[in-house]
Amino acid sequence: MLRDKKTDGMIPEIRIEDYNYPLPDERIAKYPLPERDASQLLVYQNGRIQDRIFRQIPEELPSEAIMVFNDTKVVPARLHFQRPTGAHIEIFCLQPETPNEYNLSFAQTNKCVWKCVIGNAKRWKDDVLTLYNPDNLPLVTAMGLEARLLSRDGQTGSVAFSWKDGSPFSRVLEICGSIPIPPYLNRDSEAIDTERYQTLYAKFRGSVAAPTAGLHFTERVLEEIRGKGIDMETVCLHVGAGTFLPVKSSRVAEHPMHREPFVVRKSFLQTLLSGQRPVVAVGTTSVRTLESLYYAGISILEKGEPEDVDQWAPYEREYTVTTREALEAIVAYLDRTGQDELKIGTRIIIVPGFRFRIVDMLVTNFHQPESTLILLVSAFVGGDWKTIYRHAITHGYRFLSYGDSSLLFRADSK
Repeated sequence: MLRDKKTDGMIPEIRIEDYNYPLPDERIAKYPLPERDASQLLVYQNGRIQDRIFRQIPEELPSEAIMVFNDTKVVPARLHFQRPTGAHIEIFCLQPETPNEYNLSFAQTNKCVWKCVIGNAKRWKDDVLTLYNPDNLPLVTAMGLEARLLSRDGQTGSVAFSWKDGSPFSRVLEICGSIPIPPYLNRDSEAIDTERYQTLYAKFRGSVAAPTAGLHFTERVLEEIRGKGIDMETVCLHVGAGTFLPVKSSRVAEHPMHREPFVVRKSFLQTLLSGQRPVVAVGTTSVRTLESLYYAGISILEKGEPEDVDQWAPYEREYTVTTREALEAIVAYLDRTGQDELKIGTRIIIVPGFRFRIVDMLVTNFHQPESTLILLVSAFVGGDWKTIYRHAITHGYRFLSYGDSSLLFRADSK
């Protein structure tokens, strides 16, 4: 364990190279399968593995379960601009700054400011950029989208966008932007990505990466899940570009997690409190949201209002508050303040040693070596991640965002 000087708490001492595995390039799925639910499904429970097809997942779920989906929607957040000199600058919108609320920013009709990742940043000085439009598309030309750099910090910066046709910024992105598929696919986004790098139930704009565990669900599968009497609930966590960032430090304790905003409805919290039922999280984003709720409840009990969940909050000290007490504190706070939703952010990192308080089963894809998501999987299955990934490699599973899926039972589940 490593002592955290800021909190005097204890955070896990983990070396990221212990979470490496050989991933041949040919095992990375560059494109989705023709049918969403035709992917393979690895089912893991307490050391036992079954090979199934994803459309069979309803058979694996307990009928009394609550299944939780992240209904965030991917934004066409990648924009290509051109300097007067001809140099190309790629701008990848991360999160709104002015206004700093997603819906307000998307509703702006002539200007807004976003924090962005800037490709070829060293070649952009003080000049105003115009959108790269080699085909002279009329809709793009009419918008007249321009970008001006306000400040820069390495590869990121604050960028002011302005346009002239009165469209809301959401439409500007739809017309001028492209879907930000993961960089490890090593290709430009294509027409197929507009549909397939989006879940069927995506609703609220804000993510720059898809919650990819949900990409396998079809209407047929969703209807079968409903038919079993399983409660289907949604949360909304907007996935940030941090999901693509590798762990650069050998010591995981030195890896910073980026803030991701999330929303959870009071009615769903009341469902969680209504009885002890198994909770199935669709994707690691749903896990981070659900497990952050406990610490949001702690902040209400201790400080009177919810605060963003800190990266290392779960490891800083022992907590005696029960999960039920924490959730009840959130509901009471929402009642007291006349709100129907909890809206905060989380930087939570889930690593071996984490105590899961809400999630019992996890639907997730196969993740990159030496990633924080591998750490989450290891924590969830009690350290047995190598067994799962070795089986997937030797049995022809496809990896990463457009790859196959798994259904994992928590290590101490029955």
